[in-house]
Amino acid sequence: MNAPVRRRPGRGLRPEPAAPTDAFHLIHAGRRAGISMLDDGDIARIRARALDVLESHGVVIRHAQGRAAMLRAGAHEGADEDRVRLPRELVEQALRETPKSAVLCGKRPSRDLSLPRGDGGFVMRTGTGAHGYVDPETGAYRNLHLNDVPTMAAVANHLDQVGFIAHPFVHGVPELTSDIHGYAAMLAHTDKHCWIQPYNTENVEFLMKLTVLAAGGEAALRARPIASCIVCSFTPLEFKVMDTEAMIQSGRYGLPIHACSLPSAGGTAPVTCAGMVAMAAAEIVAMVTKAHVLAPGIPVIATPLMFTLDMRTGRALQSCVESLQSAAMAIEFMKRGLGLLAHSYGSGSDTPDVDAQSMAERTLIGQTVALAGADILGGVGQLECATVFSPVQAVLDNELGGMIRRFVARPEVSDEAMNWRELAAKPAGAHFLDSAHTLKNCRTQFAPQVFIRDNRDGYEASGRRTTLDAARELCLDLIKRPPLEGLPREDTVREMAAVVAAADRYILDPATAQRRSQSRV
Repeated sequence: MNAPVRRRPGRGLRPEPAAPTDAFHLIHAGRRAGISMLDDGDIARIRARALDVLESHGVVIRHAQGRAAMLRAGAHEGADEDRVRLPRELVEQALRETPKSAVLCGKRPSRDLSLPRGDGGFVMRTGTGAHGYVDPETGAYRNLHLNDVPTMAAVANHLDQVGFIAHPFVHGVPELTSDIHGYAAMLAHTDKHCWIQPYNTENVEFLMKLTVLAAGGEAALRARPIASCIVCSFTPLEFKVMDTEAMIQSGRYGLPIHACSLPSAGGTAPVTCAGMVAMAAAEIVAMVTKAHVLAPGIPVIATPLMFTLDMRTGRALQSCVESLQSAAMAIEFMKRGLGLLAHSYGSGSDTPDVDAQSMAERTLIGQTVALAGADILGGVGQLECATVFSPVQAVLDNELGGMIRRFVARPEVSDEAMNWRELAAKPAGAHFLDSAHTLKNCRTQFAPQVFIRDNRDGYEASGRRTTLDAARELCLDLIKRPPLEGLPREDTVREMAAVVAAADRYILDPATAQRRSQSRV
């Protein structure tokens, strides 16, 4: 509909500006700035090729019962052992019927996360799987131990951009049950949503038992899923027993799943960005189809984690230019090409320490993935390609996340936002410091917690205190704060400890080890 026009002497016809809104909004609710690396033809081509490879070549599913269920649902036998081909009709049905929203519940409703966010933004999560740790007080590197988990939780509990928390790999406990020990400790020390990452097939059942206890029972867990579970491909185009079992049990308890593809350019996937994205697309679509059959009705969050092999050293990189391009393309495809919730690294670096390179790389990856449309930015606190966790880096990432979330929210453009009436009437030499509009909106600016805005005199007077110093000080303060409300009761923690002990007895039993060696996990 065209705006009304009026004639102004000497100026011809021009549109009448829209009437100002009743209330001023700094940010357009739900509007998000973005970048695009794919045109419609690119998205159609990737989608077609992903479905082509699933239909003609298929995927390997090592889980016998899961594979049988896929065949009953309409999949076809593949050319080699355990391979199934997924017909287009089944895949398209799965993509249509998979939920396009999810609620990741905390232990209390104030911690719940609804995705996609109503404001068009994203949530962040802490890094997972790290076996190394940078001590927040000394800055020294060492192995990550079980008693570090409460420290990690204490910091993450107070970071406002971190929506949910992943459990780490912990030392000082049996390696085969490290995930169970780490997850139980995290569940006991945070009221935020938790992420489950199983390490062995047998462990899945115990991880679910812990979740049921922390939620207050099976019915309570189904009503309010306080955890979600990652299931991964074994690139290229293979699914281990463990991940299929995790998908089945997640469906049993109503837990959302993060369908994770981890292609490595030049290693497990083609060396080009397009080849990487095609591989991730095929594997994630396969997981969506598997979930449709094995865990119908649960939300599936597409999680492409893109790595590039450094051809000089053979090291995997998550923050190089090629990984950033691939991540942006993959997230855009998941959102525009498949209509799924999307999750990828939005923080992290390839350097081993909290340094200038780390800050540059995580700023690039965070802003790139956020602008591509990701619903979840993972990797808060992680260093050295997701193998090290630093609580101080997590504090800095939280600050960056707040800045990026503000950056991608598109500012309102209206006469009220421009303060047009006053702007158009100001005399020469005037200012806006005493403007009612300034007073009304001056507190809407982003206010950093640790980034420093001192002038030279203040900087020198502080002894040249840096942002890293400020982040460490805040981190240590967060660690000392009293526990939050909403944590599991002491009797629940004791029951969880009994589950962990039972897991150790069963999984470390030689008979269990023998059964594991006879199957492919």
